[in-house]
Amino acid sequence: MNYDELYSNIIRKRSFLCIGLDSDPDQFPDHIKVLDNSIFEFNKAIIDATAQYVVAYKPNLAFYEAEGVSGWRQLAQTVEYIRKKDSSIFIIADAKRGDIGNTAKMYAKAFFEKMDFDAVTLAPYMGKDSIEPFLQYNGKWSIILALTSNSSATDFEMEQLNSGVPMYRKVIESSIRWGSRDNIMFVVGATRPEKLAEIRKYCPDHLFLVPGVGTQGGSVAEVARYGMNSSCGLLVNVSRKIIFAGQNKDFASVAGHKARQISLEMSSFLKVLR
Repeated sequence: MNYDELYSNIIRKRSFLCIGLDSDPDQFPDHIKVLDNSIFEFNKAIIDATAQYVVAYKPNLAFYEAEGVSGWRQLAQTVEYIRKKDSSIFIIADAKRGDIGNTAKMYAKAFFEKMDFDAVTLAPYMGKDSIEPFLQYNGKWSIILALTSNSSATDFEMEQLNSGVPMYRKVIESSIRWGSRDNIMFVVGATRPEKLAEIRKYCPDHLFLVPGVGTQGGSVAEVARYGMNSSCGLLVNVSRKIIFAGQNKDFASVAGHKARQISLEMSSFLKVLR
């Protein structure tokens, strides 16, 4: 899927919502906890209730890896189910991998050949060698961590370099040259919305994956105000605020209602776009 195809899906659905499938079994409703393959059953219900409002899903791999072989199997089931439900939906492996050489090649093979993800989140600390193997796959995306939404992003990401620019700007300005807007996206958190406007000045065309809306306190309105470009340029991720909005047997319908509310808000910001 290239940039224009993803943009077409955003316009068609009038939404730039990505739902994070941070599917923690400890937070499942009781009637889901007792099921075999409870993660997949939970995800399936969430997907059925929300697919019409989203352009992307983002399984957070930690919650699947923690369950061992069963978790990996249910992750594969989830990806397969999304494909059957709506083949236009963009699927992101929130893996935050960051290695080099044959190791990076094997990670790319795992996510892009064996599991059919469209994109994977990557840590660029080791430089171009840690990203390049993923860029060899046509139609697949590397989503590079730039300015994350957590409070301790100040430890390294916002540190000023001798050149006078912060580390996150160095990451973006360097890595933007490794690929194109069709295969590189940047993680820019919603918790510092004014930074979105700053980054847009030197990264006008690329998509941003924006976490931090909802539980972490970011807002769709501020993200759209500061981060939207002429082709939207945003995938705003909301996880717990949607998937755990309800805790009873109607949890899926509650999640669907919450996703609809957020997508309607997003639609209002898309009116200016074709």
